[in-house]
Amino acid sequence: MTIGIIKERKTPPDRRVVFTPGQLKKLEEEYDNLKFIVEPSDIRIFSDEDYKNHGIKVSSDLSACEVLLGVKEVPIDALIPNKSYFFFSHTIKKQAYNRDLLKAILDKNIQLYDHEVITRENGARLIGFGRYAGLVGAYNGFRLLGKRHSTFELPKVENLADLSKVKNELDKIAVPNIKIILTGNGKVAKGAREILEHLNIKEVNIEDFLNKTFQEPVFYNAQVLDYNKRKDGKPSDLSEFFADPRPYESDFMKFAKVADMFIAGHFYGDNAPYLFTREDAKHPEFNIKLVTDISCDIDGPVASTIRPSTIAEPFYAYDPQTESEVDPMNTDAIGVMAVDNLPCELPKDASEGFGEMFAEYVIPAFFNNDKDGVLKRAKMTEKGKLTEKFSYLKDFVDGRS
Repeated sequence: MTIGIIKERKTPPDRRVVFTPGQLKKLEEEYDNLKFIVEPSDIRIFSDEDYKNHGIKVSSDLSACEVLLGVKEVPIDALIPNKSYFFFSHTIKKQAYNRDLLKAILDKNIQLYDHEVITRENGARLIGFGRYAGLVGAYNGFRLLGKRHSTFELPKVENLADLSKVKNELDKIAVPNIKIILTGNGKVAKGAREILEHLNIKEVNIEDFLNKTFQEPVFYNAQVLDYNKRKDGKPSDLSEFFADPRPYESDFMKFAKVADMFIAGHFYGDNAPYLFTREDAKHPEFNIKLVTDISCDIDGPVASTIRPSTIAEPFYAYDPQTESEVDPMNTDAIGVMAVDNLPCELPKDASEGFGEMFAEYVIPAFFNNDKDGVLKRAKMTEKGKLTEKFSYLKDFVDGRS
């Protein structure tokens, strides 16, 4: 079996890659019938020479490859017909900007496996860049905090070599006595926690967070039922909420009244209550002055996130009274960090972590007849049609939704 590592062609450039040179060498040694071909790239975090030095073939000719691996969407004109592709297609939520991409994949008889739906049988994701989004997002939040109050200066992550250098920079700062609310319990939230814990910020329980004052920075990691409650006052139930969140309403304001900084690391599901609305943000007791929105759902559950920001310009501010964007250094407004491609700032570590997961969970499926169903669950298209699991996208492809 021959697998190709494709060049990332999306703009802005993405330096990440599915596998590092060392990981490819190890896999070729582990599986007798497995070979890799790496398409040349002048932007990848690992150079062509790095791969060649590990004995990996580098070539523009990928015709011998049965499977092609990438990170971001492949431009339509670069798609090779009749191949199997793995990449983040950003189509499973009917993202209109990628409708033509999905149509082209079907027209070119491509088997698409989306990284986002490489899951366990229970639906839990097996691979992704979530940890690195959480790490970089939390770091950027503290970078904005320091800039807004002129208390410390942190360099951009993209200018640092790796995660160890990121943590070295955090060792140089002193975080003021603030309360930080972190939402979520997945890979994103765990990445953010890693930063909070590295800074030795004390974790407190919910009662103390809501009712006590502290002489040091503290955080509370809120779970779903901490910030959602039933509208009718009945006891909340987590499985019930996930099955149908419509009987619930937000209970986030109790945190917003006492927190100074909000790190949004949660997953927002369809029909779930917004955490805080534009009206909530106008409330005289709304206290949050800095939002690090790693989840980055625009005009959605976090009212201050009115647009995505960029790695080049990661910060803006939201004026609740005018519901508009203002200068990020305006401390009367809510400072916002809402970069939607955070792992790109840490391409080396992110690539290493992603490759480890892909090698553990996906590569074996090619050689064990997919005994755990990993490939079957992730396959979106086959023989020019959507697979049964993704048939709900037919109207989307046809332009009817």
